[in-house]
Amino acid sequence: MHTVPDGLTFRDAAASDVDTLVALVESAYRGDSSRAGWTTEADILRGQRTDPEGVLAAVESPGSRLLTVEREGTVVACCHLEHRGAYAYFGMFAVSPALQGAGLGKVIIAEAERLARETWGVTEMHMTVISVREELIAWYERRGYRRTGQTTPFPYGDERFGIPQRDDLRFELLVKPLA
Repeated sequence: MHTVPDGLTFRDAAASDVDTLVALVESAYRGDSSRAGWTTEADILRGQRTDPEGVLAAVESPGSRLLTVEREGTVVACCHLEHRGAYAYFGMFAVSPALQGAGLGKVIIAEAERLARETWGVTEMHMTVISVREELIAWYERRGYRRTGQTTPFPYGDERFGIPQRDDLRFELLVKPLA
């Protein structure tokens, strides 16, 4: 366990956290509850954002850390780090919708970057963001990430990633040097 400013405690998730983390991720991105925060994808995707099997795989996978972020014993956020050679991949980032906009995201991503650098000695952080999420991409750009222009197709037809409400979705790679 590691505590950072804002009274946040970071720890690696355990299998017993899976249901809580699935509920957190779903609340931040899908359905009406996600509209309380600014990270909602409810207008572009319906259905699930993740599932217990995917979260458990992130918990148990070698070279992977699913960070659980707590404040006063309550899970308020999470993010997934995966070691991929010279870089770490950042994903499954979710902050409770009721707490979004209060600066927690900045603290969490900075701590995730620090942990990736110190744990694996990586020099870059990579992530993919749905390219139509301009506000979210701008937020990451303010944190030092840059758009690469490299895109991969959205997995249309695979409902594990949601049910698209438009036909122009793709993932764009964002990269940040971790010097």
